Amino acid sequence: MKAVEKQPYVPAHDVQLPPPALGVRIERSQEWRAELPTLTGPRVTLREVQPTDAASLLAAISSADVARFLSPPPTSLEGFERFIAWSHRQRAAGQYIAFGLMPRGSDAAVGVLQIRSLEPDFGTAEWGFALATEFWGTGLFTDAAQLAVDFVFDVIGTHRLEARAALKNGRGNGALRKLGAVQEGVLRRSFLRNGEHHDQMLWTILADEWRESKGGWCSGVIH
Repeated sequence: MKAVEKQPYVPAHDVQLPPPALGVRIERSQEWRAELPTLTGPRVTLREVQPTDAASLLAAISSADVARFLSPPPTSLEGFERFIAWSHRQRAAGQYIAFGLMPRGSDAAVGVLQIRSLEPDFGTAEWGFALATEFWGTGLFTDAAQLAVDFVFDVIGTHRLEARAALKNGRGNGALRKLGAVQEGVLRRSFLRNGEHHDQMLWTILADEWRESKGGWCSGVIH
């Protein structure tokens, strides 16, 4: 399972950002910048990726089936460690979030769900996900996605959430459609992978439409 092929992490652009100043009160809508909460659903737990996740993420995301429609993920343990450190700095800066996906009862991250700001204060955001092949079709993604979308709309305050998936990425497009995302159009030749330009489908979820449809969803627990 994979979508949002163009990943925001670029090792060559990895720069250090200062942490938030200690002792400064953070408004409730910005508390996630200091520390992401843990989100719990029937099948999955979401928490911020940690250095200890590097090995399990390397195993989960580096397989050919998962990486087929992604910008090349890190290829080493050290690469994933650098990605995780970068994600923490970007979260503190209010630009990006990376949740690790863990099956209930396990502390091993078997996938990652990424959310990045496309405009100031996360008014519009883009998200993407990658999940180990053994968990495709288990409902793990749907559970995780509902938790993450609730968090983006209700805690961060995003009003429009976008996703891009290559037209050939049948599983990614099917997962977004099942979730209730709306197709807005085709982005022609917008994603370069292995020397080939791919068309992408642009999907969106709007906060008000999501809340109207929530009657059929199971609510998760935020810790």
